[in-house]
Amino acid sequence: MASPIRHPAVAGRFYPGDPDDLRAEVQSYLSPLGEIVSALGCVVPHAGYMYSGHVAGAVYARVDLPRRSILMCPNHTGMGHPLAIMSAGAWETPLGRVPIDSSLAAALKQRFPLLAEDAEAHRAEHGAEVQLPFLQTKNPDCTFVPIALGTSRYEVLQALGIVIAEAVQAAGEPVLLIASSDMNHYENDTVTRIKDQKAIERILVMDAPGLFDVVMNENISMCGFGPTVVMLTAARQLGATGTELVRYATSGDISGDRERVVGYAGILVQ
Repeated sequence: MASPIRHPAVAGRFYPGDPDDLRAEVQSYLSPLGEIVSALGCVVPHAGYMYSGHVAGAVYARVDLPRRSILMCPNHTGMGHPLAIMSAGAWETPLGRVPIDSSLAAALKQRFPLLAEDAEAHRAEHGAEVQLPFLQTKNPDCTFVPIALGTSRYEVLQALGIVIAEAVQAAGEPVLLIASSDMNHYENDTVTRIKDQKAIERILVMDAPGLFDVVMNENISMCGFGPTVVMLTAARQLGATGTELVRYATSGDISGDRERVVGYAGILVQ
């Protein structure tokens, strides 16, 4: 039986569908703003490249990208299982195919049976897909484990983070934990920056429960808070000692519309 290929859902919309144009655009975002670091995790946005590519690229430019990564995104579509993993096959972008890290995915499923094998949750989801051209450009030999999270139960997110840390430790080589998330959505620029700062403050002190609480209590529409809680929990378990806000922006910085914006934060966890 042939391994499944997940075809692009948003090529030509969120990012260029032509390989040469895509490669050139990704490269244009990858000028490092500081030293290259070995990161345990990161938070990167997933809007169309026109709006957030410069923020995501600023993060990837700084990372000494290992071969393996666990790429967690929210489930925007509501399709499929709320804890959806794919553990075989590859994902296709205009730059080629990225193999799924089957051994790492199997280890995660064994340790955390709540993870369900479910391609449907990923089929139309853009949150993970838009990260892949950055990974392909930085490390053509990259592999990854895609996980789409449609749950907002803190105890489940925390438990998954602990299990991911155990699996990464057992892997015996670096694995980058990527939390794909935009920040506050569709309020004015001033309100969005205030709300986003509250969430970013919790991320920068690696306070996963604090991030969860502030998102819930302050009505912050950060779509990938779940992946970020998981990543922070795992990174702390793995001994993370520092964080850095690499870049912050809103869609208003590009569009000029300050009345209805989306926030984007690029954060490194080391």
